[in-house]
Amino acid sequence: MTGGGELAIIILSLKVAATAMVVTLPFAFFVAYALARWRFRGRGLLQAVTTLPLVLPPVVTGYALLVLFGANGPLGWLFRETIGLEFAFRWTGAALAASVMAFPLLVRPIRLSLEAIDPGLEEAAETLGASRLRILATVTLPLALPGVLAGVILGFAKALGEFGATITFVSNIPGQTRTLSLAIYSFLQSPTGDAAALRLIGFSVFLAIVAIIGSEWIATRLSRNGKSRNG
Repeated sequence: MTGGGELAIIILSLKVAATAMVVTLPFAFFVAYALARWRFRGRGLLQAVTTLPLVLPPVVTGYALLVLFGANGPLGWLFRETIGLEFAFRWTGAALAASVMAFPLLVRPIRLSLEAIDPGLEEAAETLGASRLRILATVTLPLALPGVLAGVILGFAKALGEFGATITFVSNIPGQTRTLSLAIYSFLQSPTGDAAALRLIGFSVFLAIVAIIGSEWIATRLSRNGKSRNG
């Protein structure tokens, strides 16, 4: 049975992951759209920067966030002074770290989904007088929805499991930044924390399996729909 403290950890983790997805999705869609549809100088660099969180040690990413968004960082100061938003040692910082680490996992399936769309459908809508914004809302987005959902599922799972960047950026503060992975790490350091750690590990594994199955199911549906359209 999950204790009150463990339930609070799970709720905080879900809050952090959900916030990360809401904030990250518009940026991820824009980058995916740019990579899928536009040809411009610096496209390769954008692709490299987008993938960077996957290949860099998470501690490096966390340190970069600390330098930029910490209390004395330029972006941290800007957000604090303009809209009163602080990141250092707060759950908002954990959400920011989760957003950065999950970003590549959102961009890739959205990009693949956009590339799978028949350009003729958008061209047909344009010949009927639809604006670019209307085409995006009524043609592109609905067709890319499976990729968007797959990206959100994978990104959400990644955000829930984020550890290195979070602990480097916002530390491991109970009730504020101690998410699932950090809590499991803390419990494993305690001689009496094995049972609690196992419960949280079980919950994490369950969520990861659900996320993988959901993502694969969406990818399969996307593939079938693409074949049926081509057929």
